[in-house]
Amino acid sequence: MSKNESKSFWSIVGGALTPFIDRRTGRDRRKEADEARGTPSPWAEKRHGERRRATSTALLCISALFVGAPHAAERVSFEATLAYTSDSVQLRADIAKPEGDGPFPAVVLMHGCGGWQPAVRHAMRAYAEYLVQHGFVVLDLDSFGPRNLGGGKVCESIKQQRDALTYRTSDAYDALKYLRSLNYVDSKNIFLMGQSNGGSVAINVAKGDTPVKSASIGEEGYRAVAAYYPWCGSFGGRKVELESPLMVFAGSADDWTPASECEGVQSSKAPVEVKTYAGAAHSFDLNIIPQRYLGKMIGHNREAAEDSRQRMVDFFVEHTVGVDWTKVRLSKTGSELAGMAGQ
Repeated sequence: MSKNESKSFWSIVGGALTPFIDRRTGRDRRKEADEARGTPSPWAEKRHGERRRATSTALLCISALFVGAPHAAERVSFEATLAYTSDSVQLRADIAKPEGDGPFPAVVLMHGCGGWQPAVRHAMRAYAEYLVQHGFVVLDLDSFGPRNLGGGKVCESIKQQRDALTYRTSDAYDALKYLRSLNYVDSKNIFLMGQSNGGSVAINVAKGDTPVKSASIGEEGYRAVAAYYPWCGSFGGRKVELESPLMVFAGSADDWTPASECEGVQSSKAPVEVKTYAGAAHSFDLNIIPQRYLGKMIGHNREAAEDSRQRMVDFFVEHTVGVDWTKVRLSKTGSELAGMAGQ
């Protein structure tokens, strides 16, 4: 990937989730005009009202993909091994769990370079709900907010993007260590899912990359890893030796991080599988209306979002060890995954 291509790629999440922001400078032209007048114009009020209605409609549409009673999430924090922006940083995360004492398998969710922006937050909460219903504890990790790098700032700098791959890989191990400290988490069955920049981090983790050696991690790394539309340059070549099984979800219409860069990668150790969705663009699982941004196509693809979500759960279930899925409580209804017995 060329320097310009890399810059375009990492601009996607910040730009996609802020469609009313100037795409070249990041300045909100309409807001500036309103502020210059002193009060919002009737046109501005109408525009903002339409924007709120459009956002609400979009959220309702994507919510239909992830049905089920909501599970309460708890805000937690733990120290980052690589602070990056200061002497110390307390990472923050939302954690949700099934009913019961466990121990349950767990999944760490890692956002893209835009951080915890609204569409990303909504999608991650929906993933968390779905995974909790299927018997997993879920930790939705925010790497950028605590470092004052949220709101798409990382997307605007190639150096920031590259640096993020290092300290966020460390963050992934910090999350692993935190989950293993919880008595209701099955420490042998912890999984990772990352989107975009987080997907590239997921590849690093599957490779066994460890920016900071930490003896306190102790046990093996993540049981298995899922990467959504990552930059597959993180593999470093077509022949790799993965430490953890990896599933990559890509889109054939993704011209930011082309699926062709992921297809054909082979591992001599843990297996790697690439699932490419015809017609799907970058960010296909996010609440973004299909659109072109700087000439590139982004946006939601219902088929890819639904199929990848189920494949991811099946992939994680397949790679759990010592779990009797018929005894895992899925939700307040007490449903069971009887069909997964013996896996």
